[in-house]
Amino acid sequence: MEQTIIKINPVDTVVVCLKSFEKGETILVDGKSIVLNQDTPAGHKVLIKDTAEGENIIKYGYPIGHAKQALKEGDWVNENNLRTNLSGTLEYSYSPVNEDVEKQCEKRSFKGYVRANGEVGTRNEIWVVPTVGCVNGIAEKLAQLLRQETACDGIDAVYAWHHNFGCSQLSEDHENTRKILRDIALHPNAGGVLVLGLGCENNQPELFEQLLGDYDHERIKFLVVQKVEGNELEVGMDILRQLYAKAREDKRQEVGLDKLRVGLKCGGSDGFSGITANPLVGEFSDWLVARGGTTILTEVPEMFGAETILMNRCKDEHLFQQTVSMVNDFKEYFLSHGEPVGENPSPGNKAGGISTLEDKALGCTQKCGRALVSGVLKYGDRLQTNGLNLLSAPGNDLVASTALASAGCQLVLFTTGRGTPFGTFVPTMKIATNSSLASRKSNWIDFNAGQLIEGKSMPELLPEFVDKILAVASGEELARNEMNDYREISIFKNGVTL
Repeated sequence: MEQTIIKINPVDTVVVCLKSFEKGETILVDGKSIVLNQDTPAGHKVLIKDTAEGENIIKYGYPIGHAKQALKEGDWVNENNLRTNLSGTLEYSYSPVNEDVEKQCEKRSFKGYVRANGEVGTRNEIWVVPTVGCVNGIAEKLAQLLRQETACDGIDAVYAWHHNFGCSQLSEDHENTRKILRDIALHPNAGGVLVLGLGCENNQPELFEQLLGDYDHERIKFLVVQKVEGNELEVGMDILRQLYAKAREDKRQEVGLDKLRVGLKCGGSDGFSGITANPLVGEFSDWLVARGGTTILTEVPEMFGAETILMNRCKDEHLFQQTVSMVNDFKEYFLSHGEPVGENPSPGNKAGGISTLEDKALGCTQKCGRALVSGVLKYGDRLQTNGLNLLSAPGNDLVASTALASAGCQLVLFTTGRGTPFGTFVPTMKIATNSSLASRKSNWIDFNAGQLIEGKSMPELLPEFVDKILAVASGEELARNEMNDYREISIFKNGVTL
C-alpha cells in the first residue's frame, strides 16, 4: 500500500502529506480516520488533534509555533494559522547529551591533491583572486587568456573570483573581506593562485600578504597593477604561466577520509527537506565523522528554534558557550536592524510546506546527524578541529556556501526541495528532497533523496550517496554546478559603504 502521509515523531500533532489531498478525503493516523477540512498540497501539514488558540503545534517532536486561532482536527496547518514562538535573545543552560557516533575503522579513501602543508584538494585549479573589486575585469581577462592558451590541459579549471569589496569598507566588514579572500587564496583546491591588487585600495596587497602567514610562495604569487610599467596583462600572464607549469605536475593520490571536509547547506527547502534530503545528509555526516572526517553546519538564523539541540551536543561547556554566543550574536544582528528573529521562511519555503522558522530549523539541523559538536567557528575562520563543526554565517545560499568553502571544505552538500543551479568556488552538490524536482531539473540535481519516500530505506540509499560523494571528491565525476560552469562567491556585509 502506498504511503501517503508521515508522522515524523510519535508526539507530533501534525502529519506531513506525501501527496496532494482534496477536501473531504480521509487519512489514517495511528489507527484513527481523519477527514481533511481543506485541499492540502504535498509537503504540507495536517492537524491530527483539536488545538486551542495559543496552543503549541508539534512536529519533529518539538513545537514549531502556536495556533493563531482555535483549529480542528483535519485542518491544513500553514503560515496563515500558525505563528512562531521566537522573539529575542535567550539565556541557555547546558544539558549535555552523551550520545555520539561510534568511531569506525573501515578503510575508505578518496583521491586528492596533497599540498605542502598537508591539506588535500579535491580539485587542482588556477585561481585569480582580486584584492579589490576594481580589478575584477583584469582578473577575468587573465583567467580567460590562460584558458584559451592552455585549454586547461593537465589541470581542472581556471577561475577569477569576482567580488565588489576590498575598499570603502570599515572595521568588521573590511576584516571579513580580508579573511574570506585569505581563505580562498590558501584553499587546497587551488594548485596556483595569483593575488591581483590595484595598489590604492584599503585591502593593501602588502598587508594582505602578511595575513596569509607562512604560505607556499611557489603556489601563491602577487601582482599590483598600478606598479606595472606597460601592459599588466602581459605581466600577469607570465606569472600565470609559472603557476600553471607548477600545478600541472600535481597528481591525485589516495588519502584517508580524515582529510575530507564537507560543508552542509540547504536552500529552497520544502516540507520534504526534513524527511528525506536533510536526514540523508545527516547520516552521511555521521558516517564521515565516525571515520575521522569533518563536516560543517552553518546558516545560524536557520538554527533558531532548534539551537538547544545543537548546544546540548557540544562536547564541553566552552563549546556550549561559543554556540550560545554565535546564536545570540546573530539574533542581536537582526534586532539591531529592527528586524524580528523569526521571519525567515521565504515564499518558496511556505509554498513547499514550511510555515515558521522553527519548522524550518528543526528540519535544517538534521543535516548534521547525531555527532557531538567538536568546534565552533566565527565567520571567516579556518578549520582547526576534525569532526562536526558549527560556523557563523547567514542563511543566504551563496554567502553561506562561500563561508563553508572558505573555512576549508573541499565540497558542499546542498539540499533543496525547490531547486537551485548555483555553485560556490568548490563543487556544490545538489540533493533533491523529492523525485519530481530530480526529474524536472536533472541538469541541476546530483542526487535524489526523494527515493526515501518511494520504498527505498536509508540503509539502502546511504551507500549509494557515499559512493557518489567520494566519486566527486576524487574527480571521477563532476558536480552539476561544475558541468554547468555555475560558480561564484559572495562575502557577508553588515556595515556602511564609504
